[in-house]
Amino acid sequence: MIRYEKFQPLDNARLALNYLTSMVDERYDNLPFWRVAPHVYPAFAKHCRVDDAELVASWYEGLSAARAMLGTDDGAQVQESFRRHLMKSWGEQGLRFHQPYPWSYTIHSSFHEMAYVLSALNRLLLDRPDDREAERRAAGLVRGLRSLVIQRQVRTFWCGDFEEADPLYEFPNDVYLAGRGFDLTRHTGRGEQPIRNGAMLRPLVVRWERTGDEVALDLARGIANHLLGVSRYFNYRMEFFGHVHSAVWVASGLVRLGRLTGESRYLAKGKAIFDYVRSLSSSFGWVPEFAQWHPMTEEHTETCCIKDMIECAGELIDAGHEECWEVLNLFARNQLVENQIKSGGFVACDNTLQDTVDETFRDIDRRVVGGFSGGAEPNSISLKRFRAVAGCCIGTAPQALEMVWDRAISYGRGRVTVNLPVDKRTPAAAVAMGYPNEGRIAVTARRDCDVAIRLHPWMGAGVAGFVNGRQRRFRREGGLAVFDRVPRGATVELRHPLRARRVKEWARARTFTVIWRGPDVVDILPRGAHIRLYQRVEGARKLYPRPSKQRGREPGFVAAPTQQKQ
Repeated sequence: MIRYEKFQPLDNARLALNYLTSMVDERYDNLPFWRVAPHVYPAFAKHCRVDDAELVASWYEGLSAARAMLGTDDGAQVQESFRRHLMKSWGEQGLRFHQPYPWSYTIHSSFHEMAYVLSALNRLLLDRPDDREAERRAAGLVRGLRSLVIQRQVRTFWCGDFEEADPLYEFPNDVYLAGRGFDLTRHTGRGEQPIRNGAMLRPLVVRWERTGDEVALDLARGIANHLLGVSRYFNYRMEFFGHVHSAVWVASGLVRLGRLTGESRYLAKGKAIFDYVRSLSSSFGWVPEFAQWHPMTEEHTETCCIKDMIECAGELIDAGHEECWEVLNLFARNQLVENQIKSGGFVACDNTLQDTVDETFRDIDRRVVGGFSGGAEPNSISLKRFRAVAGCCIGTAPQALEMVWDRAISYGRGRVTVNLPVDKRTPAAAVAMGYPNEGRIAVTARRDCDVAIRLHPWMGAGVAGFVNGRQRRFRREGGLAVFDRVPRGATVELRHPLRARRVKEWARARTFTVIWRGPDVVDILPRGAHIRLYQRVEGARKLYPRPSKQRGREPGFVAAPTQQKQ
């Protein structure tokens, strides 16, 4: 009988911990490597400017999330290195700049990157509420950002002048040069300035919620109003052209802002952005990196986009949209974890080569394990993609894992609620699932309580309840199956028939046949290359590409000096 691998988020967190603590450079206090080329000979990782900008922030969050899930001290020293990097290089207007490393060029601060920095400071203060330096930097950053915006106050139109009733803020540019400020002859070249700069919306709202920082709230409102109005970035249905990661991160901020302030227009607009991106995505979590920029046949998914959809789904659940549990669950247990590198068997290393000032060749086959792809198709990780393994995604993916892990089971007011089928133990209950092999969720109470288990559409109509192996009726409460007054030590189960379903699905502008067992995709046709996804048969040998001995470099990388083997 075929057995399939189960969704085990702790296993994914352990793999992520490996990457986050080994794909770093000890010579520079564990500075991360963004660029990784595991598919050329020899495989290598190489520094670039973003390592000391976005990455020290997002990797702090990713490592903190993975360690919190695992409850481990492993990685503590590397996380402390990330904090030290994060606390360096602060300059004018309260902005964080990057260090002048040998591979750095014009020293500048990017407003898109400040979203990551503020988000990391929020997490740092959650980890360490008494960290005065982190609080000073966060408060200074928010005030510095507020001082740099243009506030549009009056509309001067052909029929007269009209005052703006609401705050309306935008930045003059997407970069700020150290010692030179705004130089309008310089830009990042990314375009989409409103949405890239606006990515800081959610970290601003989180900052206000946790600390009561009214400047953060004011800045968040002003940025939101500009994005939803005169920026003309979104159409009336909240469709857009461009960067999905930034847009969905903004959507999360809008939903949270609307929920916390009671201003429903923000919530509705955030939900509409989410719905639009969902319409471009697969049911199992493949999300395009861009909307309407390339032909869809050329799109890949950046794991950051999957994290944003999971995060936004969580925000919408908190706002009352319980249908979003399906997105959070299916996206996490399928494409999110499939985008992770679980074996370095395809990597050709040459450990005889000496590392250079900005490049490393050592043990890339071991260090690459746990990374996440920035260039996956629905059925494969394409090694031809520049970001087959992406430094940005390893910072965000563990955060998504933690979001799902934390929401899977909750306890309050004498009730254990199991929202997602995942094996997990808490002080209140131990949950064991059978998926994708058996249609079963079992909850063993560790205290006297009520037990509620969320019902999902893929369970079908034949769901039966059991307590200690004997069938027992449950009552329905919204989307929950509720068992009242369960004594400590008793085991409650939901069981239902589970059969493989073959579903035709249109994704990335082609038809795939997706084989489901409950909430899990166990295979997808046609099968992909180079790294084939959804090889979920338990114990089967995974099919990875063989290491190539052809020496070469991928476009976008600067070749290292030629070195002879000793």
